[in-house]
Amino acid sequence: MSSCDTPDLIPVDQAIEQLLTHAQAPSQRETLALSAALGRVLAHDITSTLNVPPFDCSAMDGYAIRSVDVQIAGTRLSISQRIAAGDTAQPLLPGTAARILTGAPLPTGADCVVIQESCERAGNDVIINNIGKSGDNIRRAGCHLHQGQLVLKAGTRLQPYHLGLAASIGLAQLTVYKRLKVALLSTGDELVEPGQTLHSGQIYNSNHIMLKALLERLHCEVLDLGTIADDLALTTETLHHAASECDLIISSGGVSVGEEDHIKQAITTLGRLELWKLCIKPGKPLAFAHIDNTPLIGLPGNPVSSFITFCLLARPFILKSQGISKVLPKPITVRADYEQHRMGRRREYLRATLQQHDDGMLYATPLANQDSATLLSLAQADGLLCIPENREIRHGDVLEFFPLSSLTAC
Repeated sequence: MSSCDTPDLIPVDQAIEQLLTHAQAPSQRETLALSAALGRVLAHDITSTLNVPPFDCSAMDGYAIRSVDVQIAGTRLSISQRIAAGDTAQPLLPGTAARILTGAPLPTGADCVVIQESCERAGNDVIINNIGKSGDNIRRAGCHLHQGQLVLKAGTRLQPYHLGLAASIGLAQLTVYKRLKVALLSTGDELVEPGQTLHSGQIYNSNHIMLKALLERLHCEVLDLGTIADDLALTTETLHHAASECDLIISSGGVSVGEEDHIKQAITTLGRLELWKLCIKPGKPLAFAHIDNTPLIGLPGNPVSSFITFCLLARPFILKSQGISKVLPKPITVRADYEQHRMGRRREYLRATLQQHDDGMLYATPLANQDSATLLSLAQADGLLCIPENREIRHGDVLEFFPLSSLTAC
């Protein structure tokens, strides 16, 4: 993509790269029961200590036979045993069949399972109507996993199927990284918590609940510091306290150039500002700083700006800080279902909807209202359409699109 031609603004890709160089992998670990490990990040590689399945077993309900005993369809064999899952099988006698159920161990001597739909029961005998060949409908020991095989890599965000996989090799516990502790605060005298009465000049604080939900979706431990009044001394004191208690500080608002924007000034008092003001729309007034050794990401106050910069910049930083290696959101390729002849100097992320056309391609149409203060547009959108800097858009142009589902996934 194009680079920003506005020298006082930092290009988005450069800002992401800079943030990620400061993201430190976690060092503290804890061991949890499988039932408590969902969503946590695995702290070490897992190799299997056994074969899965641990023995040759039947993949279907049917009859275990020796394939040499059935040379023609209609062969009749006596049933010498019945084997269910969990049973101990006896060696299969030549010229006999074993009734066998799915998951049951294959008896020694058998080399084929004929499915029950291809068989006909006749008292204590079975008539084999289809000739089977050696290996049919058998799961060999270790066909799913073999002893010593790597099954889970460190840095894996544990999903339900990962926990099932760990259980399948007999693990009752997993060692995971400790949760990232994040201080969350909002700034602004105008902000009122939902449920309270609005007075003149006030608005409800939508950012705080949204950002807290995004952090909790990422399985962070959130220290909720609420809303801080527009007061420099109070802001400075709050940031100092947050830096001593947490691994990361996320703030909303107070990073622009207004007289009541105190986050940036408090940062310069307590620590060092690493970057400020991005070549992005919406979301330009983003700050990244350190207070002592604690990183701070100051998000813009407008709700959509706050959401977009969290997803594109703060989220990758958090993921890397949790021990995850693949942290950047993956866009999909779409075509423009509109035209834009005005070229913007900043990279734009437009809230847009998708529709599949007759050619099978997905086409994106930006919503009419792109105001950075309205969350309704996010609720109506399928995702964010990325418009490179200094780019004129014509109908059918190929562009990158970030589905909201991928931006908010854990």
